[in-house]
Amino acid sequence: MKMIYTVLFLAALGAGGWWLWESNSQLSTVVGQYIDNGEIQTLQARYTVEKVMEQHEKELLGDGERSYHKSELKFHPYAMMDVKYSAPDRKTKEGVILWGLVDGEMVVNCETWEKTHGFEDTINASANRNDFKVLNALAKNKGKLSMESLQSELQVEQDVLQPWLESVKQKHLVVQKGNDVQLHFQNPKLFVTPQSKISECLVTKPFSHAQKISRRYSTSQIEKIALAAFGQDFTIRTTKEVFLPVYSIEIMNPDGSILTTYWNAVNGKRITPHYLSQVE
Repeated sequence: MKMIYTVLFLAALGAGGWWLWESNSQLSTVVGQYIDNGEIQTLQARYTVEKVMEQHEKELLGDGERSYHKSELKFHPYAMMDVKYSAPDRKTKEGVILWGLVDGEMVVNCETWEKTHGFEDTINASANRNDFKVLNALAKNKGKLSMESLQSELQVEQDVLQPWLESVKQKHLVVQKGNDVQLHFQNPKLFVTPQSKISECLVTKPFSHAQKISRRYSTSQIEKIALAAFGQDFTIRTTKEVFLPVYSIEIMNPDGSILTTYWNAVNGKRITPHYLSQVE
């Protein structure tokens, strides 16, 4: 009997540890720092700090009243998923999706670094496949539909639609104003092809732990929301973590204060950090 209790205790301990690992991406990130082999896969940087400074000298230094202080390279984590899905013509397509593990948004085009807007909210709300049926129907129609139009778009009975609608309302993903239902995001961008336009090569680089930005979301969270968003014909074959190299460039103002700007090392464009910690 004592042996049975011991086995049950160890099983419960293992299950609890697995849940804690999956639900706390910060914990897994911290532990991962100690078992990492010191190399990461990153998108290949096409710009150096010197090239960024040269191309944006006026923006960064003005008319000479400001001066270069220092720069630093950081690596922002992304999930790279090898996927299959059905196109509108019902043909099977294969591609790659790049999805931010800090901001929870998918990269639509790696050349411009255009991204979705709204997926982070759906991750935080634990949106499911039925939630996305409503969200996608609204996204396809400029974010807003009447109740009758929404029901017609989804081709379901009222008794089926109503619990779906209540779910997304309770999760603060949509709002209802009278007879109209609309997405509860500013400038939403959810209804996209499940494929990132990407031509950059991956390279392996050594790194120091201080260079890696901590992720907010795990790859399993990203996979779960992608499967919910893109329908039953969408499947993920493999997922791996890759990184975007980002320069922070510090400029000294005439009064001695420091202005810090952030630059995508792949396309050389300035990026706006989300609360100074994520790429948009």
